[in-house]
Amino acid sequence: MTGFLDDVLGGLALGAVYALVALGFVVIFKASGVLNFAHGSLLLFGGYLIAVLHDDLGFAGALALAVLTTAALAGALDRFLLQRGDQDAHSAHVQTIVTIGIDIVLLTDLARRIGGDLLSLGDPWGDAVTELGPVTVADSRLAAIAVSAVVIGAVFALFRFTPWGLSLRAAAEDLEAAALMGVRLGRVRAGAWCLAGALAALAAVFLAAFPAPGLERTTGQIALNAFPAAILGGLASPAGALAGSLLIGLTEALVVGHQSDLHVLGEGFGDVAPYAVMLLVLLVRPTGLFGAKGATRV
Repeated sequence: MTGFLDDVLGGLALGAVYALVALGFVVIFKASGVLNFAHGSLLLFGGYLIAVLHDDLGFAGALALAVLTTAALAGALDRFLLQRGDQDAHSAHVQTIVTIGIDIVLLTDLARRIGGDLLSLGDPWGDAVTELGPVTVADSRLAAIAVSAVVIGAVFALFRFTPWGLSLRAAAEDLEAAALMGVRLGRVRAGAWCLAGALAALAAVFLAAFPAPGLERTTGQIALNAFPAAILGGLASPAGALAGSLLIGLTEALVVGHQSDLHVLGEGFGDVAPYAVMLLVLLVRPTGLFGAKGATRV
């Protein structure tokens, strides 16, 4: 029973971190219709900055600078690489393909810099643990749940109560109608990309913290487990991204924790479990858990 509770707490913490990444996918898609496959590389970039700067600036200073720099990089990539050329009806699909090229370039450079090293981000939790009754949980996991809850709450408030959030929701419903109503789509899109970059940098802290060994060149690929969470919840639904992330995090933790009982499925099944859950759900709900069915006029 104790092992099951450990897995559940670990899954909730992992799901909370995935939610930060999945929200990045969602806000970009809502603002521009683009699936950003470079999101994992942006996360790795943010984590790398924290790793190389925390000795000089301290953890808080390195985190703040990394969040701002990653947000600026995400906005610059969108502005100078994705929005160049004609914005025709198929541009979102073309830009999605471009993000794959961006991901390859960023990942190659960062992998060269990191090499085979495991980089510490200098987080204040270290390997400290807390006893919660019969369960021993890493302080970094408790911090992941608490920080993610606060940040996600702030993002939802941003969507609900600010002019930018209203503009984002209008753009997600109908880009052309929103533009005709005076919504400045360029600003909405820039804000979405910058927000996604900032969330990715923050998520890097918890993906590299104990019990993980540190930041490595594959950390960005691990973060892409949040992609099926976004699909699972419905790409245009922030609430769906949160629900999908928690489901994916719990599934991954429980599968890894009971790997010996699932040996018939093969070694490393935990790595593909998020995608298996996504496929099973999409067979029943093709638009995702919170996806809305589109209306077609004939």
